[in-house]
Amino acid sequence: MNTNWKVDNMHSEVGFKVRHMMISNVSGSFGSFDATVQTQGDDFSSAKFDFSAAIESINTGVSDRDGHLKSADFFDAENHPQLTFNSTEVKKLNDETLEIAGILQIRGTEKPVVFTADFAGIAVDPYGQTKAGMTLLGSIKRSEFGLTWSAVTEAGNVVVGDEIKLNAELQFVKQ
Repeated sequence: MNTNWKVDNMHSEVGFKVRHMMISNVSGSFGSFDATVQTQGDDFSSAKFDFSAAIESINTGVSDRDGHLKSADFFDAENHPQLTFNSTEVKKLNDETLEIAGILQIRGTEKPVVFTADFAGIAVDPYGQTKAGMTLLGSIKRSEFGLTWSAVTEAGNVVVGDEIKLNAELQFVKQ
């Protein structure tokens, strides 16, 4: 029997980190996103994940930087308003760990990616809703998705690193 789950946005967050000047990380997040999961019963080891995030909702805490990220130099939000992920395969590595493979689409470019999910389990909240929680981790090279803007300082330091570390804390509600 198929079970449908929907992300609980009030108890979820989707973030990223990138090296700045190769000496520190800058963090950001997406404020507007949606995710659904389809499972067999409550078994996430064969789940189908679908995710989307609104590029306009990107937030790094600095409005000028957010504007630059939304511009054609990076995400080109005007022409590519969303990024999406659709899973193609889920492998259960152990009772707490899933490997979720799928296609990530950013700025019109699709590439295969693999996320590791720390599956925290299923619980019923005080309102009687059945919820499932997990932490997703992964990394991509932004250059592979056409986010190729770069600058180099006078000393030769790259301003923005190519590797983007992705992290999401997700809580799903059984529908």
